[in-house]
Amino acid sequence: MSSSLTVADFDYNLPSELIAQAPAAARTDSRLLHLDSEGRLNDLDFTAITSLVRPGDLLVFNDTRVIKARLFGRKASGGQVEVLIERITSEHEALAHIRASKSPGPGTSLRLSDAIDVTVMGRDNDLFILKFDGPILDLLDRYGSIPLPPYISHQPDALDDLRYQTVYAREPGAVAAPTAGLHFDENILEKFARMGVARAFVTLHVGAGTFQPVRVDKLSDHVMHAERYTVPAATAQAIARTRAEGGRIIAVGTTSVRALESAAKAQREDALAHPDRNIPDPRNQLLANSGDTRLFITPGFAYQVVDAMVTNFHLPQSTLLMLVSAFIGMEQMKAAYSHAIKQRYRFFSYGDAMFLERNPLL
Repeated sequence: MSSSLTVADFDYNLPSELIAQAPAAARTDSRLLHLDSEGRLNDLDFTAITSLVRPGDLLVFNDTRVIKARLFGRKASGGQVEVLIERITSEHEALAHIRASKSPGPGTSLRLSDAIDVTVMGRDNDLFILKFDGPILDLLDRYGSIPLPPYISHQPDALDDLRYQTVYAREPGAVAAPTAGLHFDENILEKFARMGVARAFVTLHVGAGTFQPVRVDKLSDHVMHAERYTVPAATAQAIARTRAEGGRIIAVGTTSVRALESAAKAQREDALAHPDRNIPDPRNQLLANSGDTRLFITPGFAYQVVDAMVTNFHLPQSTLLMLVSAFIGMEQMKAAYSHAIKQRYRFFSYGDAMFLERNPLL
């Protein structure tokens, strides 16, 4: 990480009307801005992605499923509370954000959605440890609501329940969608399969921290929120096959990037700590891995796994914008975002997409 970089280096002015408030009529109706490895920009429709991905490439998707993580209710004293589940830690316990006029202490009882009894067990840094009176996932599915991002102004409805979720979501645990995947439908996935494009999955449960601004000036002072990830053996094997056959590893979304590069970082650190184990270089052979990651990708980061990525347009000063800048370069990032604003692309979770090829000079 360059110690001289500040948050202000990743700022840009976005007209508020370009923040998408609802999904496109169909998943693949979005636009696609293509940035090739030589820095050229091309305005396309999202369906043109099938001309950018080649037979023999591997698409890596994040199969996390967004849970209905937001609940409203009251403390036993009558005060109103808003609960946002951050991470489910067991069948009956979770870590959560709580908004209330007064922070609830240990032993406080909460009544949520007029149906769920919850006890505050204590704190884990900024999060509250909550114990539920039943299986959390079942209760959230029945009484919770989809936690739409703070820049979407409407209350979640049935359309959001469907469209703020990828078609391949299967592992419940995210409180924000891996939004690059929202553009893919079954038809385009089937077309890729017919083309000879392979598919693999990782899981990274996206936390609410993805929307939190960086609150320090110098990037070197920032500490990332932790997210749980898994790179299964089948995906590691698919990456090895793709590499051996000359194909590219294309991550769908920054969360897929973080999962893959977190596994590579853990592997390199393990190799340094245990030189007697002959642990391979992740650039040649990535191994299956899982754990918590706080990986903060900024310019200067050496990507080990990902050759190209599909991603949405990210918030100013966000860690996701920093990740993209590390992939394509600061000047190319600024040029791409300036172009997108001039061409009236739609931004953020329900917005348009980019197909980025890694800058070979980085």
